[in-house]
Order: sequence, then structure tokens, then C-alpha cells
Amino acid sequence: MKMMKITAFLMTTVLAFGVLSGCSNKNTENTVTEDVKPVEKTTINIGVIKGPTGIGAVKLMEEDENGISENDYNFVIASSPDELNGKIINGEIDIAAVPTNAAAVLYNKTEGEIKLSALNTLGVLYILEKGNEIQSINDLSGKKIVASGKGAVPEYAINYILEKNGITDVEIEYKTEHAEAVTELVSGNAQIALVPEPNVTAALSSDPEIRIALDITDEWNKVSDGTVLSMGSIVARNDFIENNKEAFDEFLDEYEDSIEFVNSDMESASQLVEKYGIMPKAAVALKAIPNCNIVYIDGKEMKQSIEGFYNILYGYEPKSIGGKLPDENFYYISE
Repeated sequence: MKMMKITAFLMTTVLAFGVLSGCSNKNTENTVTEDVKPVEKTTINIGVIKGPTGIGAVKLMEEDENGISENDYNFVIASSPDELNGKIINGEIDIAAVPTNAAAVLYNKTEGEIKLSALNTLGVLYILEKGNEIQSINDLSGKKIVASGKGAVPEYAINYILEKNGITDVEIEYKTEHAEAVTELVSGNAQIALVPEPNVTAALSSDPEIRIALDITDEWNKVSDGTVLSMGSIVARNDFIENNKEAFDEFLDEYEDSIEFVNSDMESASQLVEKYGIMPKAAVALKAIPNCNIVYIDGKEMKQSIEGFYNILYGYEPKSIGGKLPDENFYYISE
């Protein structure tokens, strides 16, 4: 009997404890639920350019559209750097993908109000020929080239390479648009052209007689003492970074992931490139991406990679980077 009473007492105690515990858990769960608040995302306005410098952002565009990105991204897709320059100067855009020389020009023009945050594109320039005569850089001597990119990296890069090789008799006719230079080549009005991807792929697809004669990145590497030919970069406004550092660093992490996706899954990336209007056709994008040298380089490695390039541009043509070399404050190195 005593044992039965003890057993009954223990069972009653256990049941009572269970009820109390259940009530306690329920209250705790209710309290947690009531305290949880939606995470407020930072709105970030981003400008990218159609072509190689814009390709790296496509996965991030898709994640933003699906509502799974860390921040709320508003993308502006431009046809040329000029469309973005004014917007980043006046604050309409917080972050922009621009040519590397344009990044330095913006820094000098705004008296230090932007920072270089990452490199996203290396060399994308190629010499195309309709024929089979150009086998080395020296074969350009005495020839006429149609080109695009006057006043930008293409002009400075080809002139620097020719000068370093002692070639002084090349005639270069600049066209306003990359596509215009390709049209001249395809139509037979020109035999040699200097154009970037994805226009290279477009030209090769249009005419089987056109071939890649020279890779300008290779030619640059031969004469530049290890300096990297850097064509595209990410810049951001100082005031945005200062007021939203955590969100900005999250953007850089997501952007790096996006670039890794582009390089590892080109088939899927090419579909997104077409979807978001970075290039008109996925099939062309798929062929072009391997030649676009899309990268993600930030921090001290970025600074070390680009300083030599800026020194070369400044030595050749100071106005190409805004008249003076950027100082230490130009480089964003997260701590």
C-alpha cells in the first residue's frame, strides 16, 4: 500500500511537472514569436553596363528578383559608362561597375568621393582578322585597324603595346560603337579590327573567314613587367559605404558568389545574361564568357594588381585616369 501511494504520488508529480513545463514552453514559444520582427533590408542602387563588366552580377539580379538576396537591390543597366558617371556623382547610384580607368577619373573628378572596391574584369580585347596574315604583333606594322574604345582602355592599351614593340606605322580608325567596328570587318571594308568581347564572338559567328589573330592580354603581359591588364571594376560612393558598411560588405560577398557562379555554370549564367539584357542572346553569351576574364579581386590584392596599371596609363596619357594617380584613400580594404 505504501509503495502504491508512493507510486501514485510520483506519477502525480510527473504529470504536474509536465503540465507546468508545457505551459512554460507554450509561453516561451509565444514570447519568441511575438518578439521576432522582419529583418529590414538595405536598399542599394547599382549601375552595371551591358557586356563583360555586367555579366558578373546576373546571379545577384536573379536572387534579388526572387527575394533571397541579403539587401534590396535596384539595378540600372546602361549601354555605356557615360550613362552611369553622372548618376554616381549625384548620388542616384550607390555602386557601379565601370571601366578601371573611369574609376580613377571619377575619383579625381569628385575629389575623392568614391572608392575602388573590387576588380571584376581583366583583358577582353582581341585583334580580329579577315584572313590569315597577322601571326604576331609585328605583323601589324604598316596595317590599318578599325577599332572602338577611343579615350578608354582599348586605345591606351593598343598604343602602349605598339610603342613597346617599336611599331610606329599602324593606322587606327576609331568607330563610335564596338558593333560598328565589327560591321566594317564583316562587310569587308576592313581586314583587321580591335574589339572586345562579346563583339568578338558576334563577329566570329557572322563570318567564318574572321578569326582571332592576337589576344591583347597576352601582348600586354609580354611588355608590361607583370602588370595586370584590368578592364572593369566596382566603385561605390564614400557616403554610402560609411552609412551602410555592413550592407556594403554583404553586397561584396554576394557579388563574389555571383561571379563564381558565372564562371562555374556558364550555361545557366548565359540564360540569365539574356534574361536581364546584359547581352541579347544566351547562345552568344555562352561562347563569349570564357574569353571575358570575369574575376573578383578585392582588398590588398586589388590594390597591388591595379596600381601598376594606373602608373602605365598615367605615364602614357595622364588624362586617361583624370590627370593624377589616385592616392591611398581610393582603395576600399575592409577590416
